[in-house]
Amino acid sequence: MTGSDWLAAIGLLLVIEGILPFAAPAVWREGFRRMLELRDGQLRFIGAASIIGGVFLLLI
Repeated sequence: MTGSDWLAAIGLLLVIEGILPFAAPAVWREGFRRMLELRDGQLRFIGAASIIGGVFLLLI
């Protein structure tokens, strides 16, 4: 991967991350509030599942 590939990937990540707060800020705020109530182990599990899913998508 070249530097421009990495920049494109980061740009796409920022676009995807920004869609929900832009389109439905109240829903995003409620989801964020619920995430704050989760225990550390639950957040780690969600993070690990996201990493595994992302790696799987990159491999296919």
